[in-house]
Amino acid sequence: MLESLLARSLSELANLLVGLPALAPAMQQLADAMLGCWRAGGKVLIAGNGGSAADAMHFAEELTVRFQKDRRALAAIALCDAAAITCAGNDFGFENIFCRQVEALGARGDVLIVLSTSGNSVNLVRAVEAGRARGLATAAFLGKGGGRLKGMCDIELLVPSGSTARIQEAHQLLFHVLCEWVDAQVD
Repeated sequence: MLESLLARSLSELANLLVGLPALAPAMQQLADAMLGCWRAGGKVLIAGNGGSAADAMHFAEELTVRFQKDRRALAAIALCDAAAITCAGNDFGFENIFCRQVEALGARGDVLIVLSTSGNSVNLVRAVEAGRARGLATAAFLGKGGGRLKGMCDIELLVPSGSTARIQEAHQLLFHVLCEWVDAQVD
């Protein structure tokens, strides 16, 4: 049973990976936006729910601390602080947990990245709306057709899969490639 599950998962992932090179232009656009943001003294804000929240924290720490080489620290913040999320959720509703943080921390020229396997999270939609209103460049890592977030962001990385697990695995590969590119650009 486990062996067949592994074989099926590996096959699904292999089939998915073949199509990811089509995302290279959007990835380059995001990479350039991030680097331009940091060169101008800005920051990258990253948000997601559940497993995508864990990915947001993972992505941010590899930018802020290090990926594969020692380089200068880069300003990247995962909007996943439990106190901020529960306070905003309690006082303003769960749909506003990220937009409140974007309103507080985001500035013109910053970059907002949202990760969503479905693209339908209202709190991420509102974060993107807040980011656009404040002049942030916006990017979305999506799956399952893109959902409500499809077409809302300046940059879109849509993984062509309906499987949450495969989408998250592809998102990790994509942000690891971005981190490797950043490592090559920054001393």
